[in-house]
Parts: sequence; C-alpha cells; structure tokens
Amino acid sequence: MDRLIYTALAGATHTLSQQATVSHNLANATTTGYRAEANAFRAVPIFGDGLPTRAFVVDSTTGADFTPGPIQQTSRDLDVAIKGSGWITVQLENGDEAYTRHGSLQMSPSGILQTHNGMNVKGDVGIISIPPENRITIARDGTVSAVPTVSSPNTVAVMGRIKLVNPPEDQLIKGSDGLFRLKGGGEATADANVTLIDGALEGSNVNLVHEMVSMISLARQFDMQMKILESAERNSQQASEIMVLRG
Repeated sequence: MDRLIYTALAGATHTLSQQATVSHNLANATTTGYRAEANAFRAVPIFGDGLPTRAFVVDSTTGADFTPGPIQQTSRDLDVAIKGSGWITVQLENGDEAYTRHGSLQMSPSGILQTHNGMNVKGDVGIISIPPENRITIARDGTVSAVPTVSSPNTVAVMGRIKLVNPPEDQLIKGSDGLFRLKGGGEATADANVTLIDGALEGSNVNLVHEMVSMISLARQFDMQMKILESAERNSQQASEIMVLRG
C-alpha cells in the first residue's frame, strides 16, 4: 500500500512541475528571443522485498528548445536578430558572460550599449561605448558604427564589434534569469560565422498549440494520479474495517 501511495505521489509531484514549465512557456509566448523550456523525466524501479513491479518518476534533464523563432521587422536602428544559430554576449554584474537572443538594444545615459533590461553588451575587446550626439548603425557581422548627427554625417567611426558566439547547444544551460551560460563556466569563443539582421527582432519559439495540448494532457495525468491515491485510501479503509470485524 505504501508503495502505491509513494508511486502516485511521485508522479503527481512531477506532473505539477511539468505544468509549471508549460505555464511559464505560455506566459512567454510573446517574449522576444525566448527559448521554450522542457522537462524530461525517467522511470526508476522501486527495489525492496519482492520483485521491482513499481517505479518512481525522477528528474532526468531540464533543457530548452533551440528552434529559431520567427523574425519580425521593426526598422529600429538598435534592434537586431540573429540569423540562424548563435548568441549575443552580455556582461553580468560580476563580470561573467551570459548569452541571449533578445536583440532589442539601447543606449545607457553614459553611452554604453546595453540590452533592454540594462545589461552591458560585450564586444570583442570589452564593452561598447558610444559618444553623445551620434546615430548608431549595426552591421551584419556585429560591427557598431557611430554617425555624427551634428557635424558631417559622412564621418563614420567604428566603436566596436558585438561578441557573437555559437557554442554547442549541449554545452549551454538556461538560468532562472532567462540567460544562457556554459555548463562548465568560462567564456565562449567569438564566431565570425554568426550574422545579424538589423532592424528586426526574433520572436518567441513557443508553440502555442503544442503547449495547450500539453497542459490538457498533464491535467488528465494529475487527475489519474489523484484517483490512484483515492483508491489507495479506500483500500486502506476497507482493510481496516475487515481487521476490526475479524478482531
């Protein structure tokens, strides 16, 4: 009886975990550059007295779907989307690197090129700083140029080049902040083959139909596991009644 309860409880607990992941994906269906999360579980036999006729459910891996999202044209100078695979490198507050596909960039009050949420965009040789009264252009290879708006507009100065990387997907892990990092830590090597699309953003790769079907399926699984627990409770009550009668 105890095995039945623990087996159903393990399944119900991990079903709730999957539902939380699906809910998170649905909430980010319109988030720029978002990569859908995925849970993977595996069955482990319960060993003990007798044959291993039951199994627990345990976490196997938690990963992300790296399928590219749709490209949306915005015509904004500081919007960039990565063509194909690759990542934009950002610098965290502690100096470490992280990687994102969210290409909605901005200028800080001090002239530093940043992401939409205020993280510094990392260049090949450090952060990229732009002097005031300049218009920014970003080339396909990530080169950031400044064009004066108050003097001769034919004067173009290269301010740096965005560090674009493309590490193997199996070496990346997604953090709670939505950014990706190398599993073993460290920094990825810049990849000259990664290119950008200027004046565009990449949409979320969440498949709404798939996620809604998953949510319905998980709800049914949870109901089934709850029924197993109810059945175990009834069996326990009936067994107690029989013992009382025999006593």
